Amino acid sequence: MNRSPTARISGLGIAVPDRVVTNAEFEQTLDTTDEWIVERTGIRERRIAGPETSLASLCETASRNALRMAGVEPGSVDAIILGTVSPDRRLPSTACDLQARLGAANALAFDIVAACPGFVYALTIAESLVTSGQARTVLALGAEKLSTITDTTDRSTAILFGDGAGAAVVQAAAGDGRGILSSVLGSDGTLADLLYIPGGGANDPVSQKVVDERSHFIRMAGREVFKSAVLAMARACDQALAKAGVTAEDLDLLVPHQANIRIIEATAKHAGVPMSKVMVNVDRYGNTSAASIPLALAQALDEGRLKPGMLIMLVTFGAGFTWGATVVRW
Repeated sequence: MNRSPTARISGLGIAVPDRVVTNAEFEQTLDTTDEWIVERTGIRERRIAGPETSLASLCETASRNALRMAGVEPGSVDAIILGTVSPDRRLPSTACDLQARLGAANALAFDIVAACPGFVYALTIAESLVTSGQARTVLALGAEKLSTITDTTDRSTAILFGDGAGAAVVQAAAGDGRGILSSVLGSDGTLADLLYIPGGGANDPVSQKVVDERSHFIRMAGREVFKSAVLAMARACDQALAKAGVTAEDLDLLVPHQANIRIIEATAKHAGVPMSKVMVNVDRYGNTSAASIPLALAQALDEGRLKPGMLIMLVTFGAGFTWGATVVRW
């Protein structure tokens, strides 16, 4: 390998709402079927949070689980970085609300808006803070309550999204070769209008017009997003592998963003990774945007597919457009 890691993931935790929504529920309200949804997306069910469950509460559960795994107390956390496009409120950041809930009195806290790559972006920023000496212990999170920004009357998006949260504790590498080996991030704002929320921001503030037009919900040009996602993730995989000084054949597990089974399969093919080495749980959670990769990592751990010393790659793509890939020796 070309470099030794300077930071590692020492703890991982997740949280999902209790309510499971199957495809059968959409058959009652939309012109769709379970068979149609599974064939085109691979999704069978997703978790949906009720109004009593805030994003901050999901983040708190995920963070406490991650801190427990790492053996770290909240007071030792120096920074909290939360990737989300569905914060509890516009001001202050949900990361600050999380800091208060955890009692992490010594931590700086901020949200980042990077859509589906939010966790990988947060992880990369956390690695940089640790490597530069600005922080010793960082909580990097990807979390979403996408049900609040999804139009339940739009068949093209309503079936896709779910809610959840994932957190990772990032600390200095221990010198055993385990940790973050490389990260590649990218963006292309010229394609923003293929996946976006048109209303509700400063250009078109919340109003009766915005509500009537339902423009405060996600809109997506699915076919065009698919093409861009596969190309960008394939390129990011190549760059991250080269930067880490490894090859696709060296990987033990590929953990892609769980957007759509067809995107996952196409990305794996382009990356040269057999599906037997790809973590897939889009059937269980749907597309949870920034939470998707930590949810997949946690399931891989639970199932024994992710063990110490394994070489893995995380790869993701989302609105912006944004994308990223990270190679990790677990």
